[in-house]
Amino acid sequence: MFRRVVRASKFRHVFGQAVKNDQCYDDIRVSRVTWDSSFCAVNPKFVAIIIEASGGGAFLVLPLLKTGRIDKAYPTVCGHTGPVLDIDWCPHNDHVIASGSEDCTVMVWQIPENGLVTPLAEPVVVLEGHSKRVGIVTWHPTARNVLMSAGCDNLIIIWNVGTGEAMIQLEDMHPDVIFSACWSRNGALICTACKDKKIRVIDPRKEKIVAEKDKAHDGARPMRAIFLADGNIFTTGFSRMSERQLALWNPKSMEEPISVHELDTSNGVLLPFYDADTNVVYLCGKGDSSIRYFEITDEAPFVHYLNTFSSKEPQRGMGYMPKRGLDVNKCEIARFYKLHERKCEPIIMTVPRKVWKLEELLREVKSLRDLVTLQDRRIAKLEDQISKVAI
Repeated sequence: MFRRVVRASKFRHVFGQAVKNDQCYDDIRVSRVTWDSSFCAVNPKFVAIIIEASGGGAFLVLPLLKTGRIDKAYPTVCGHTGPVLDIDWCPHNDHVIASGSEDCTVMVWQIPENGLVTPLAEPVVVLEGHSKRVGIVTWHPTARNVLMSAGCDNLIIIWNVGTGEAMIQLEDMHPDVIFSACWSRNGALICTACKDKKIRVIDPRKEKIVAEKDKAHDGARPMRAIFLADGNIFTTGFSRMSERQLALWNPKSMEEPISVHELDTSNGVLLPFYDADTNVVYLCGKGDSSIRYFEITDEAPFVHYLNTFSSKEPQRGMGYMPKRGLDVNKCEIARFYKLHERKCEPIIMTVPRKVWKLEELLREVKSLRDLVTLQDRRIAKLEDQISKVAI
């Protein structure tokens, strides 16, 4: 009987590669705030990075092509009176970004076409409704001008950014700090992870919890929960023995997980980034120097380890480029923007293809032909000189 030893997968050989130094963003003072957000947001036009700022909160917005050393006097977005905790680009407009801060407000900003020339201190709209710091902001995936914010007041507010009003307030659902909040793929549901160790699935229109799981991960450290394309929920957290875990759940039956894996005993929070087109989840641990990636499938064990990208420097945060901003002609399937202490380094994830090998061989043949032509010309020139000397 034939037995397949290695699982067939299109993404088994995906590899990561950091760009050269001249394509990094240097001399950036990345924020030191003790909050477990990614500190970086990217779209096909700009990269935004939360930075250290005196007298309030600020973040940099750089055009993607503005690589190299960033001047200390480069203009920032600086309207908050407290440190910025989270930022998120609008998926429907590449010039609109939202920010949440310790000053209890959410602000929405319009970035000029070619980036900032002067400091931007006037937001398009200020959203006030939280009584404590706002640690999560995330745009609705399908509806324009709809923004969700979650604060340390255990409150989730869904805003109409066009009018500046709160459409829905989800109160009394979370007894403690909300660690993460995520929209489903069509925006019909919200999934949250809370300090009380519960994962909740909420229908915001009905303002009720449709599914929940107590002690999804037994550890006391922060959890993360995201929706997958098929409606299942992927979570990261810690076991009772402080081992980092990942788990897969079906929201229709949350008594037992579909799959649970234990990774290691590091204490950095795992930030999951999901690619719905390839069904690959990338896990970036804060303070780690690696990115692990897993493929989610319908066959056991459902979460399949693919590979790990490793580097020397630990990451302070991570930005994830949407598919619209990738160079798919070069088989690029993901791009990360890794935050170091003083720099931002793009990391490109690529699927190797046979066509690449063919192109490399063709380029090599062309260069050899050029070399042969050059040698032929040199030989002809030398023969001409020899004939002249002989005469």
